[in-house]
Amino acid sequence: MCTDCPAELARDLDAGFAQMVEHHQDLVFGAARRATGNAADAEDLAQETFVRAYRALRGYDGERRRALHLRGWLPRICMNLGRNRARDAATARAGASPPAPLEAAGEIRDRESRQPERIAERRETSRRWARLVEQLPARYRSAVAMRHVDGLSYPELADALGRPLGTVKSDVHRGVALLRAAYQREELEQRNQQPALRVPEVTR
Repeated sequence: MCTDCPAELARDLDAGFAQMVEHHQDLVFGAARRATGNAADAEDLAQETFVRAYRALRGYDGERRRALHLRGWLPRICMNLGRNRARDAATARAGASPPAPLEAAGEIRDRESRQPERIAERRETSRRWARLVEQLPARYRSAVAMRHVDGLSYPELADALGRPLGTVKSDVHRGVALLRAAYQREELEQRNQQPALRVPEVTR
């Protein structure tokens, strides 16, 4: 996590901004990916997020830049832009397509194991969790993903979502509980759907 970006922004906006983009582009793209549902639109939204951030920073004095908590501030800009886009699109046309599953959430990179079966199994598990996260109510989905996928601290999460600290903690706790319940429900359904083993008859 970058801790010196705010100081660099206060010292030299242009140089500090380039450093900020480098250090936070994955975080912003993750928020954009969840807001848009596809990679192409996410890239566009992430770019617009940094443009808006730069415009805002130009109007801030050095002390205000130095005091910024970027891991909360940048996702908040991204989510606000994403909501505005979704609202404008809904106004312009009816029947928008639902967002694609959040396949990038919590993706597991197995660099040590060379066993294709294990890699495939882990990727399938990752996709499964991503699908379950996507099915959470929006309030909990954002909180859980930003906490456990993007790794935001609770204060950063409260800043990003614009909610009190106690509220975001409760949202994450509730979201994780719903996620576990959904996973256990699927596990039970899969077990119930498996055919019973047929015991061969013993011949005498």
